Amino acid sequence: MSTPSGTAKAFALKFISGKYQGGEFPLKSDKQIVIGRSSELDMVLVEDMVSRKHAKILVSQGSITIEDLGSTNGTFVNGEKVKQARLKEGDRILIGTSILKLIHQGADSANVDESMAKQKLEEAAAAQAARSTKTSSMTGKIEEIPLPDLLQLFHTSKKNGVLVISSSQEGKIYLRQGRVYYAVIDENHNLGPQKSFNRIITWEVGDFELRPADNQEFMVELDSSTEALLMDALRQLDEFKRIQPNLPDLAQPMRLAQPMTAPLKELTPELLDILQLIHNYGSLQGVLDHSDQDDVLTAEAVMQLVKREYIQAG
Repeated sequence: MSTPSGTAKAFALKFISGKYQGGEFPLKSDKQIVIGRSSELDMVLVEDMVSRKHAKILVSQGSITIEDLGSTNGTFVNGEKVKQARLKEGDRILIGTSILKLIHQGADSANVDESMAKQKLEEAAAAQAARSTKTSSMTGKIEEIPLPDLLQLFHTSKKNGVLVISSSQEGKIYLRQGRVYYAVIDENHNLGPQKSFNRIITWEVGDFELRPADNQEFMVELDSSTEALLMDALRQLDEFKRIQPNLPDLAQPMRLAQPMTAPLKELTPELLDILQLIHNYGSLQGVLDHSDQDDVLTAEAVMQLVKREYIQAG
């Protein structure tokens, strides 16, 4: 860490998910903090997945390091399981069901003593329990931790369950030992798990909750690795953003050109299928939702049909 010696006191750990969500724990220069379930430790996290002595954080000469103390469930930094790691501002740490973010704090945080810091964590836990009727303590906001980062954390720590994301729509991502095997938006299973996953990953605002695994079975499961799914989804997002300026708005009406002077015989079977979807559903959103192809290929086909004057938008 490039901060000069003595300024590490201005950092804190902010809980962005879990039982203590909203709480902060200030770090002091040349001070070691031991984290675990045992009540005599510096940072006490009372939950089953946290070991009695789980990890320790040391602030020394301007650098901050974290070390796992042989915990049962491991310590993770930015989605990687670590024995020891140097931390920098913005890093995210997963301990049990708590995700902590290293943030820059004002100098006044140095005046908070350990008993006060412990008390504030307990207050955060009580406040979280009071406002949450959910059975899961693994909740948070995707503004604080983007979905690709969250899924990477869940993948490395081999989480099971259903990740529910509530935004303008409700998305569900199903996890088995950290691997994504299904996704759905607003229970619209006709959209297919691949297309649903690719769309959910683009969401930047909303709440998430990791619910216990259910026994629901699906006819089609995703079989790619989580890393491959994320890479493909992010590639599609980049591609879609690149062509979006040339596309009609999602809800803008589209119709076949009248009169249609461009000959239909020049269209490939794939473009004819998209033309039929435009005729049937009349908007880019309707076409994207009903096309067998992914959103990028479908959008490129629509763009081509507009350019070649087979369809009119607006």
